[in-house]
Amino acid sequence: MPLKNILSWEDLSALQANDIDRVNGITNSYSNLRLFGHKESDSNLIFYRDRHAWCPYCQKIWLWLELKQIPYKIRKINMFCYGKKEPWFLDKVKSGKLPAIELNGKLITESDEIIYFLEKEYGFLGTSINANEFQETRNIERDIFRSWCDWLCRRNSIFSPVDIRKMNFKKSLQKLELLIEKSETGLIDPFYDSNGIVKPGTGDIIFIPYLERINASLCYYKGFNLRIESPLINKWFSLLEKEKVYLGTQGDFHTHSHDLPPQMGGCFKEVNEKQLNFSKSINNGKGLGNFELNQEICDDYYSRFALMRVIKHKEKIINVNPTDNEVFDIALRSALTFMVNNELNIPENCCGKGLRYLRDRISVPRDMPLLSARRLRQSLEKIASFDKSNETYPIPFNHRYDQNPKDFN
Repeated sequence: MPLKNILSWEDLSALQANDIDRVNGITNSYSNLRLFGHKESDSNLIFYRDRHAWCPYCQKIWLWLELKQIPYKIRKINMFCYGKKEPWFLDKVKSGKLPAIELNGKLITESDEIIYFLEKEYGFLGTSINANEFQETRNIERDIFRSWCDWLCRRNSIFSPVDIRKMNFKKSLQKLELLIEKSETGLIDPFYDSNGIVKPGTGDIIFIPYLERINASLCYYKGFNLRIESPLINKWFSLLEKEKVYLGTQGDFHTHSHDLPPQMGGCFKEVNEKQLNFSKSINNGKGLGNFELNQEICDDYYSRFALMRVIKHKEKIINVNPTDNEVFDIALRSALTFMVNNELNIPENCCGKGLRYLRDRISVPRDMPLLSARRLRQSLEKIASFDKSNETYPIPFNHRYDQNPKDFN
């Protein structure tokens, strides 16, 4: 079809969603200030978190503050795998490790210590992190983490057969299944908010970051479906996915699968039919549906939200893309036209290599919510699929310097 059917940037701008209220609205990765209806003078707390919105330990503190609705300021710092640490932050925290918080000049690091400090300042969120009755829960969480690392990050050998490591991991999951089975709500550590609505507490928060990453990585690298293998954990995930606070912090399978290797020192594949199918669907942007997010939403809002985020950064997106700017611009508008109108207009040069470069570098939740990213990735791949070259720029395995988070604030 002729190029005139590909929408211009002006036409696309008329179709984008409005930006959200970053300060008082839903949980989001873009805000530098969260007030929950309070005055800015009430925001004495500073939360130092990763600019990429990926760090699992930062996610714990992020969830705690959002669920508790504590007014706070956000300062975003690079993770080591994405670029150099800001010198001003290294002056505060010599190790450069995240997260950190600061209140009235007092600086606290280490996520568990931060939660303990926050509990003393603002009260509990469910059970205290240092409560005696909480220790079994903590032990289960650590056991799942260790057995996951042992399976995901080690090569098979006669001294450590993969079947044994997989079995140990499944045993650790069973302990959590038994813990959830005892819960009347399906949550691990529920509490009731001021409206009498049940919410996830600290006991849930400590599990969320790594179970989210376990769910993604084992599908991608092992062909192991956590939500099928562990039905009560699946129900727990589904309860969390009704919480807007959680959805604002949730990563997707593509982001986790490709961000984990440099963080974990390597992730090793076990090639089998499920692993091949799962990884293919994750890589090409199709995603894994309800295994990734147990919601079916047909509303075009998420497409229009993705459009808004692309338009906001379109000049940087075009300039950092390692293909011809004019060719990529037309191909990108073709993909966005398809995303919002479902109209297929194929340019003369589909610039598949450039579209896939962008597809592979969308980061959730840094850039947009999971459902928006899924729709955008699928649209980019749709146009790219008409390019017969099928070329891509490989995603680095030892670092993610190809990401440039500061361009997406």
